Amino acid sequence: MVKVLCVLYPDPVDGYPKTYARDEIPKIDHYPDGQTAPTPSAIDFKPGELLGSVSGELGLRKFLEDAGHTLVVTSDKEGKNSTFDKELADAEVVISQPFWPAYMTAERIAKANKLKLIITAGIGSDHTDLQAAMDKGITVAEVTYSNSLSVAEHVMMMILALVRNYIPSYGWVIKGGWNIADCVERSYDLEGMNVGTVAAGRIGLAVLRRLKPFDVKLHYTDKHRLPAEVEKELGLTYHPNVESLVKVCDVVTINAPLHPETENMFNDKLIGMMKRGSYIVNTARGKICDRDAIVRGLESGQLAGYAGDVWFPQPAPKDHPWRTMPHHGMTPHVSGTSLSAQTRYAAGTREILESYFADKPIRTEYLIVDKGKLAGTGAKSYTAGDMTKGTERAA
Repeated sequence: MVKVLCVLYPDPVDGYPKTYARDEIPKIDHYPDGQTAPTPSAIDFKPGELLGSVSGELGLRKFLEDAGHTLVVTSDKEGKNSTFDKELADAEVVISQPFWPAYMTAERIAKANKLKLIITAGIGSDHTDLQAAMDKGITVAEVTYSNSLSVAEHVMMMILALVRNYIPSYGWVIKGGWNIADCVERSYDLEGMNVGTVAAGRIGLAVLRRLKPFDVKLHYTDKHRLPAEVEKELGLTYHPNVESLVKVCDVVTINAPLHPETENMFNDKLIGMMKRGSYIVNTARGKICDRDAIVRGLESGQLAGYAGDVWFPQPAPKDHPWRTMPHHGMTPHVSGTSLSAQTRYAAGTREILESYFADKPIRTEYLIVDKGKLAGTGAKSYTAGDMTKGTERAA
């Protein structure tokens, strides 16, 4: 029988919820490109429950234990004495989420002699050393598209929050004030601005579609150019590189995967090419931006605002400068783990496990690494390499 080791974020500080704000969530059967939502044989949870925390267990315990497997769930993932490291040696399957990632470094992979499958419950598998996984023949899979539209909604919220100066305005209400001038001294209309996305895959394209009704001028750059009919429909301007895009945009949203070609892409040089007073929204991966360059850009006024929910490492240390830099709209990594999204990626995780246990092929779109090479979505989105360096700072 198989030992499954699952790393999830801690329960709410007031305890696992006994009731929820809503009684139901909409049922999503398929995504805009026609891909079907996860289709496991069954689920052992009610859609809309908190599944991504330790007590939620991704709704997997009954399914796994009824089949004779062992499930270990923990949030303790950092350091040599962590529960995760102690349990890893004989685990065959490791599951974690991008929001509270189990960083699968080459060192950890080398110690996990029984490891055969690493699953990202969600999307984005850069917390695994993909090269090390390829070298050891370990399969890496994720629940592609499960929370892409959740992230796109978060991007829209953050763009408006920055441009309209929402967060400081809300702060004046909490303080008991009515400081209208303080609220609007950094508030602008989004209408008419140039807004661009770095990468126009599932999330980036969804953001562009949601921006269209705001009467903005839309731009994008991507290694794979969109079809001409999509460009015409949305009125898109294509840029062959990121430098061309950032020079003309008032707002830049980053929706690219993290790999060696995108690591620290937004550095002092690139930020210096942007319009003074531009905004950056990054819900992709923290490492795509040079941490200190972002701080310098905000302090100098080159950037008018920066928002995102991705950090490096995660969870972010208490002294991380993005917590205290001016004019930011940071959140913990929550964009893709709404209760709606959790329903889909928990079901997708079970679907992957069902295929694995039955020795059936895992959906191609879920694959990142298979049979020693990048595969499926991984072959389209990643380049071979290791993005886990520096994760020890999460301890």
